[in-house]
Amino acid sequence: MDSQPAPHRVVVLALSGLLPFELGIPHRIFGRAKDPAGRPLYTILTCGLAPGPVSTDADFAIHVEHGPELLATADTVVVPASYELGPVHEHGRLTGELAAALAHIRPGTRLVSICTGGYVLAAAGFLDGRRATTHWASAEHFQRLFPAVRVDPDVLYTDDGDVLTSAGVAAGIDLCLHIVRRDHGAAVANEAARRTVVPPHREGGQAQFVARPVPEPQLASTTAARAWVLDRLHEPLRLTDLARQESMSVRTFTRRFREEAGVSPGQWITGQRVERARRLLEQTELPMERVAREAGFGTAQSLRKHVQAALGVSPTAYRRTFRTAGDTGRAGSGTPSSDGSSVPVGSAS
Repeated sequence: MDSQPAPHRVVVLALSGLLPFELGIPHRIFGRAKDPAGRPLYTILTCGLAPGPVSTDADFAIHVEHGPELLATADTVVVPASYELGPVHEHGRLTGELAAALAHIRPGTRLVSICTGGYVLAAAGFLDGRRATTHWASAEHFQRLFPAVRVDPDVLYTDDGDVLTSAGVAAGIDLCLHIVRRDHGAAVANEAARRTVVPPHREGGQAQFVARPVPEPQLASTTAARAWVLDRLHEPLRLTDLARQESMSVRTFTRRFREEAGVSPGQWITGQRVERARRLLEQTELPMERVAREAGFGTAQSLRKHVQAALGVSPTAYRRTFRTAGDTGRAGSGTPSSDGSSVPVGSAS
């Protein structure tokens, strides 16, 4: 008899004026998440405020079979963006029909918004006192409309436990992959990303997408420096060494790096080291001191400080959560590469 638990149920709320691309993100990402036996880990369903056609911002409508009662069955509810939110967007107030629909959501259900779908969660009071984000072009308006929300306009997504929000459009992919990673570990999320042909984790935040003057054409990219760093995360890294890879002064390199990545070189390196530590914690049994050296943090104390700051849990707790039985047997003495495979460990001096 199969004792596998039922797949986690995700219900997507389709509102008039929705963006078809965003509506499809949860189906695409969660639908590609499988367990080691190839069984789906999520069931994804769509509902509207009533069964029937739902308008989009394109030249076609979609037909939704389910009404809002379906929200009562959800483990996770996703609200994509809509261009026809009316009083929600203008006054921060739910319509009676939308309020009645959201009343079906059970307490404890995980809530997710994509782009300006966060207006719906905020108008319903779900974001009061919480950190949240939305499309950078709407962030200032969002904050004025919902002063009780702690808006972070610079990130691709926020995770406040049972309430998660994403920035504009494609950031919904980043958020859904993050949820899969949080629920089932990096290996499952990486495979879902591979099947969707998107990176499992994007660097930087929204700052890199905000319109700004085009850099001078004679300024070279910092891509080579970043590739150089990724091969040497376990080594001490100096800003002068990074700038030298691009034949730039430190000042020019720092400015150019922030323009391209949305963060400073130091912040980017720390983020990459945290990501390497996460993979080592998930996919190897290396002791904490070795994980710290391979990730470039030097000591277990430094590893603990940075992982706690970035992920909100200690390295030990993170490993206990994400090093599942399905990970057992992977190369325990190797450093996983960016796609989850194992490559020889570099120098741990």
